[in-house]
Amino acid sequence: MNEPLLQARGLSKRYGGLLAVNDVSLSLYKNQLHAVIGPNGAGKTTLTHLLSGDVSATSGELWLKGQRVTGWPHHRLSLHGLGRSYQKTNVFLALTVWDNLMLAAQSRHAFAPYNPVAWLRNASSMVSVRERAERALQLTALAPVQNLVAANLSHGVQRQLEIAMVLATEPQVLLLDEPWPAWVWPRPNAWSSCCCGSRRTMPCCWSSTTWTLSLRWLKC
Repeated sequence: MNEPLLQARGLSKRYGGLLAVNDVSLSLYKNQLHAVIGPNGAGKTTLTHLLSGDVSATSGELWLKGQRVTGWPHHRLSLHGLGRSYQKTNVFLALTVWDNLMLAAQSRHAFAPYNPVAWLRNASSMVSVRERAERALQLTALAPVQNLVAANLSHGVQRQLEIAMVLATEPQVLLLDEPWPAWVWPRPNAWSSCCCGSRRTMPCCWSSTTWTLSLRWLKC
């Protein structure tokens, strides 16, 4: 078995007298889809927060690509190849779908040598940024609405846009928290198409859900 991309060792999270996550150990491997299922309040989101660095663990360790990353903040983990979506949609409502994707893709654009003046460049002239945004657009079937302002999209499509933005950063590990509302539109098998298609370019995908029926969409 290959070395896991993301590994938790004895992760626990306590809020006062409440033990939200208790001694969880897991390993996420390259080219695999993983899912955790449980009722509301079972601790799925808290566990996802721990894996993404949004919440610090009370005890335990987190390893990413063979490196101990326990205590790293989420933005540092993101730059190290971990991407995630949230239950509460996080998109730029005033921007179009395309501009949201370009902004996400641009966050991974490296300027060498370091030159703040380069930040004033028109993002549309950055070929690699456009390519990342275009791939995310196609994977999530958002091309028909790419010129619409995000505020005018339905909740489900906004959720889909958020996932597309994460994909535009080309993460090596993708964590999705309750993503199912995003895949009601535009077709029921969009989730399967995205996850299975992204496996060719993105090593690992994790999803938390309360919907056991939706597991049929994980079949590639």
